[in-house]
Amino acid sequence: MNIASSAVSLTVADPPASSRFFTIHLGFREILAGEEFIALGRDDGAVDLVLVERDLERWQPGQGLADLIVVFTATGLAAEYERLRGEGAPITIPLRREPWVSC
Repeated sequence: MNIASSAVSLTVADPPASSRFFTIHLGFREILAGEEFIALGRDDGAVDLVLVERDLERWQPGQGLADLIVVFTATGLAAEYERLRGEGAPITIPLRREPWVSC
């Protein structure tokens, strides 16, 4: 497995306002946007940020929905997934393709 990039996903109340903070004050730029998320990046070694809108109907502190998720984009993911399953690693979400991920 080769990790090509990484990101930290933050659950926030207002992705556009959070994006403005990161772009104005910390030098990030918007690299992708959807209905409920905004992805930010920089041209240096900083980790990408994904700002995800909090679903107030589902989200409650301490009840399983994370406020922070670490994301890796990796090569050979299907093989890595099978290797981890074979080793008995706990997998909480099955392997899937997200709509914003390029092929």
